Amino acid sequence: MMNQIYALLFLVFLSGSDNVYQRGKASYYAQSMNGQRTSSGERYCSDSLTAAHARLPFGTRVEVRNLKNDSVVVLRVIDRMSASSSRIIDVSWAAAKKLNFVRDGLAQVELKLIDTLPRK
Repeated sequence: MMNQIYALLFLVFLSGSDNVYQRGKASYYAQSMNGQRTSSGERYCSDSLTAAHARLPFGTRVEVRNLKNDSVVVLRVIDRMSASSSRIIDVSWAAAKKLNFVRDGLAQVELKLIDTLPRK
């Protein structure tokens, strides 16, 4: 049932003119988190292209674009973050590096959904 709801939401978001799911602040995981288990049970690896999101199901792939410099990366959601957070996504260190915001620590980004079904 939940997969059907997510699939319907995915289609609704894709029907928008620019396909943007969400805009807001992104941060990245501390290096000390490397090797720790995430909410999905998968171990966090700072060199992987992964992220945490408050609502998207594990396995969802999102395109993240840094609005300051137009850097783009595709990430897979493997962890959960607080729904009350002021940030919309926490990305891995490798993703923050590709998005060019390691020095700043935060970035204004936009998210586009690629798929919401877990990849096997």
